[in-house]
Amino acid sequence: MPVPEPVAFSIFGLDIMWYAILITSGIIIATAISCYRAPSHGLTSDQILNFVVICIPAAVIGARAYYVLFNWDIYGSNVIKILNIREGGLAVHGGLILGFAVAVLLCRLWKIRPLNLMDLCVPTIALAQSIGRWGNYFNSEAHGGPTDLPWAVMIDGQGYHPTFLYESIWCFLLFLFLLYIDKHRKFEGQVVLLYGMLYSLERFFVEALRTDSLMIGPFKQAQVLSLCIILVCLILYVFLYRKAKKRTA
Repeated sequence: MPVPEPVAFSIFGLDIMWYAILITSGIIIATAISCYRAPSHGLTSDQILNFVVICIPAAVIGARAYYVLFNWDIYGSNVIKILNIREGGLAVHGGLILGFAVAVLLCRLWKIRPLNLMDLCVPTIALAQSIGRWGNYFNSEAHGGPTDLPWAVMIDGQGYHPTFLYESIWCFLLFLFLLYIDKHRKFEGQVVLLYGMLYSLERFFVEALRTDSLMIGPFKQAQVLSLCIILVCLILYVFLYRKAKKRTA
């Protein structure tokens, strides 16, 4: 699998990267699907758009801040570089953390049940991740170690594990699975908690293959965080499931 050019086209000398196109496409598609599905959760498309225009910028800030935090040795001596996201450096976990946090605050402000909103949105978040991961392919980044597998991504004549592909496939299947669960959910929060557990499960194993991981001492931070998320989501899942079961008993 040869790596294509990262630049899609140029406008007045400004390069438009495939990475940006794919990320933006994922957001637009996810927003459109969530707006279409909003009535099934007692929400309107306008309410979803209100969340999007605030939470997406927050997610970008969170993704950048998270990456900078774990690479402070690079940015500490040149703080202005923090603003130059065109050079790369966005961490998915940081975007999810701040994006969800801002969404919860908005739910409190606008009197919307946060778990209900998250159950609606997380399937399409998984879809957006599936689409956006292909940006790593065009940038020749976020790959694993050397391999001679037939589906290896070829960089400078060497084959590497296409970890972006593994995550893209998993997130697309997760999107379909969560849509099904959402139609048959037993309690509010079921979909978002399953997303937390299943995405983190995949990320833990795929991260083991990657060669560009952010670190916490000798450990890969994405793996540490994934284990924590799985544990917390599992505890909350059991608690909410039992609570819902008591109500219907």
